[in-house]
Amino acid sequence: MSAPRLLDLFCCAGGAAMGYHRAGFEVVGVDINPQPNYPFEFHQADAIHYLLEHWREFDAIHASPPCQAWTPLGALHPDKKYPELIDATRSALDLIGLPYVIENVMSAPLLKESSIVLCGGMFGLRTYRHRRFESPLPLVAPAHPKHVIRTATKRRRELWNEGWHVSITGDVGTYLGPEAMGVDWMNGNELCEAIPPAYTELIGGQIIQQIEGVAA
Repeated sequence: MSAPRLLDLFCCAGGAAMGYHRAGFEVVGVDINPQPNYPFEFHQADAIHYLLEHWREFDAIHASPPCQAWTPLGALHPDKKYPELIDATRSALDLIGLPYVIENVMSAPLLKESSIVLCGGMFGLRTYRHRRFESPLPLVAPAHPKHVIRTATKRRRELWNEGWHVSITGDVGTYLGPEAMGVDWMNGNELCEAIPPAYTELIGGQIIQQIEGVAA
């Protein structure tokens, strides 16, 4: 029996993709920009256009639309227009009707009533990195542990070596990728935009169970 196929939209360097791969999906990524470090089949294209043309080739879809409009970066540059693609992505996914997940930062306009929040503390990672995952499928998150380890935003290499967690922004070094994110193939800028594969490995396993349940 062949593995179910998942389309990874706005894929960047493949943090989400690796988790879905580990859960059992064959993953294909799409991004408007070149992604030389993406670990699976990759197509450089407009994500929504690719979705509308190729969705019949897949069993499920993940989308991580650009988050800058809802981050402190966007607030620091109020005169710069960042893409806001969550509504357009959701509309396309609802029209298609396949199982899907939309991921984004906590301040993004995802639907709280049909989403879960995941945190690095749930998976023993050395960063908290909260992210929300919206889906029409029922998803279950692990218990959210208390944040008892402090997070370094300055002197990060020094405090990392002392056991602190680290805030991951674009100037971080790749030394923290494996323990903080479970990632060892990205540069610092890519780590800044990524989610830990553990998040989507959990979600992907739940999606596969539901897909197989429907097929049975």
